[in-house]
Order: sequence, then structure tokens, then C-alpha cells
Amino acid sequence: MSVPITVPGPDLRLLVSLAAWTWPGSRPDGHEAAHILITHAPALTGPDTAEARMLQLSASLGGLAGARDIVPQLERCLQIVGDQVLLHVPGVSRPLRLPAHRPWTELVAHNAEALLLLGLDPLPQSADAARVDAYLDGALAADRLLFGRARTR
Repeated sequence: MSVPITVPGPDLRLLVSLAAWTWPGSRPDGHEAAHILITHAPALTGPDTAEARMLQLSASLGGLAGARDIVPQLERCLQIVGDQVLLHVPGVSRPLRLPAHRPWTELVAHNAEALLLLGLDPLPQSADAARVDAYLDGALAADRLLFGRARTR
């Protein structure tokens, strides 16, 4: 008798504990790209637990890559509903609603994708643009960001 082994996906509690930011930016080729940063908000859990949960989220989305790797194209996981953009994570009953504004949403719709950055270190949702920039610089230098191309179709 054989028993299939499945890797458990993230649960709804993980999505509730996430913090997310969105902004328009440029790709290395100079074309405009929509960006999404998702981190684990600081909580009562230790950093090892937060990192494990973020790695589990990465695996559920199809496996994101480090900064020196080829950025993978993920399965269709973004959905645009009016002015809102939702991130669907396999195995989770509800999508994560991303912070969106009209020009960013239009860029996602035009490109049919966004660059997803998954931060392995916590960052509070209250972080302003300067703190997010500092976080990105530090996380990139420390190889604490994972990257993927999230698609709408």
C-alpha cells in the first residue's frame, strides 16, 4: 500500500500575517514593470518561524528564485477585479488583496504580470517608502529576497 505525501500549503493565518506593498518601477531592459513586495509582519513568532513560513509560501507559489538566479514565471496567481488586484495562493481558501492604485493596476493589466518580491525578514505594514527602500537594499545585499513573475493569465 502506498500513501501519497503532500507538502502542506500555507494556511489562511499566514496570509493574515503578511504585509504587502506595490509600486511601478523599471525592469533591467528599461520597460515599466509592476512590483509587489510581500513580507511577514513582525509578530510573536520567532524569525526562524517567519522565514520558514515565507519559504512555504514561495513553494506554494511554485518556487521563487534568489537575486542571482533566473526569475521564474509563476503559475497564474494574480486576478484583477475592478481596481483591486488579488494574489491567489494555491491551498489557501481566500486570496490576498494587494494594495493597489489605478496606475499600478493598469500596469499589471497591460503587462499581464508583476514582479513578486518575497522578503524573508519581517517588515511592519506601517513602513513608509523610505523604510521599504532601506529594507529592499538590505535584503538584496544579504540575499534575503526571493523573486518571481506573477501572471494574470
